[in-house]
Amino acid sequence: MEGAEAASLLGERGLGRRAQFKTYRRRWFLLAVVSLLNCSNAMLWLTFAPVADKAAAYFHVSLEMVNWLSIVYLLISIPFGLVATWVLDSVGLRYTVILSAWLNMMGSVIRIFSVLKFLGLNSQSYWYLFTGQCLCALAQPLIIFSPTKLAALWFPDHQRATANMIASMSNPLGILIANVLSPALVPEGKHIPLMLGVYAIPAVTACAVATVGIHEKVPPTPPSASATNSSSQPFLMGLKMLLRNKPYIILAVCFGGGIGMFTCFSALLEQILCEKGYSNEFAGLNGALFTVCGLLGAFLLGLYVDRTRNFIESTKICFCLSALASITFAVTSRFRHRAIMLAITSSLFGFFGFAIYPIAMELAVECSYPVGEGTSTGLIFVASQIEGVILMILLQALTVRVSEDPSSTCALDQDGALDWTTGQKRQQLRWTGAQMCFHCRLNPGFDLSAGSYLCNTDTKSWGHTVTQRLANTF
Repeated sequence: MEGAEAASLLGERGLGRRAQFKTYRRRWFLLAVVSLLNCSNAMLWLTFAPVADKAAAYFHVSLEMVNWLSIVYLLISIPFGLVATWVLDSVGLRYTVILSAWLNMMGSVIRIFSVLKFLGLNSQSYWYLFTGQCLCALAQPLIIFSPTKLAALWFPDHQRATANMIASMSNPLGILIANVLSPALVPEGKHIPLMLGVYAIPAVTACAVATVGIHEKVPPTPPSASATNSSSQPFLMGLKMLLRNKPYIILAVCFGGGIGMFTCFSALLEQILCEKGYSNEFAGLNGALFTVCGLLGAFLLGLYVDRTRNFIESTKICFCLSALASITFAVTSRFRHRAIMLAITSSLFGFFGFAIYPIAMELAVECSYPVGEGTSTGLIFVASQIEGVILMILLQALTVRVSEDPSSTCALDQDGALDWTTGQKRQQLRWTGAQMCFHCRLNPGFDLSAGSYLCNTDTKSWGHTVTQRLANTF
């Protein structure tokens, strides 16, 4: 009899606990706004990468100067990434999204000034373009850090990985659009003003929708126990905890290196392929396949992890397969007339590489509890930007200038075309792929069964338990 009464009492408490949680349909509106903003920022980042040779000729600058329009995103995000983590965890999601929307919009508008002939900028036009890119770069960490916070605060546990996947993968969707749209809009350099105007439209739209439509930084009633217990450590204390968290550091270094590789691939693909006789359209197609297959891989892996909770196994397998695909691409890009093989390797690289992104971000949040979501994802992002800058500068330093080649499709800048397939370049790409494999082998002691404990939010100590299980394997 007493046992029956106790069971009844526990059942009533369970019903009361479930009644405390509620989901709101407007969470999908917030997800759409963050996704649009993320997509727009990625489009602005890689506007010129698929047409770098034509942009260099139009603005009368070298290819290196055009590449700096992409590199500046990485450089600015390193110091501002730490500021963005503090803003997200301290000020809140609403003001973070609105601030990033305005920075993104103002940057896209200032870029248009660089091509307005009546302003008579002449040699200064490039620096107006560069200033606009800098403002867009300031918005990037604020935007990229938002998905994990949005998923944690507004979505129930069984939808968190999916929401994170949708918002995070809108960034590679923007890369996809840039790879397809830029070559289509700029068959000749004189069409660059049209391209800048088209790319400003999503930025202005996202800014208007975010400013008018977002009114709350947290839902009135939390959607899950994890959202209820989402109070995080102070910013500086959280950083100290992360720097002492060995599993998190390994994840940050490995995953940061992967993002750095994807950055180089997206920004330099056209310049690598045109020297071997491949057209800008084909380079854009490779970038599109890279991204589309990546979105597909992220979608499928997100659904799989939501059901199985196998975070760690999925991350390790995808790391190894994407490293093999990157090595294959590095070798294949040395040769002419290998279009089909290049398309296949780009697709595989994207499928396994991009699939890691939302899962690794969610894993970073889980294994760093009770550190705030913005801080845990932000430090990974900063690490990836540092590694991306090193790779971008190093790869450019390893190129050599070549005279005009009849088979080359590069529109020569004022100093000539760049050969990216020297022996040093190939060794560097192979070393990078091998390094990723090495990092995956570095931690074979990870307890794979720990994945089944992730997102177990029934008690306040769930995150601490997971962290201890992971740390005890080293």
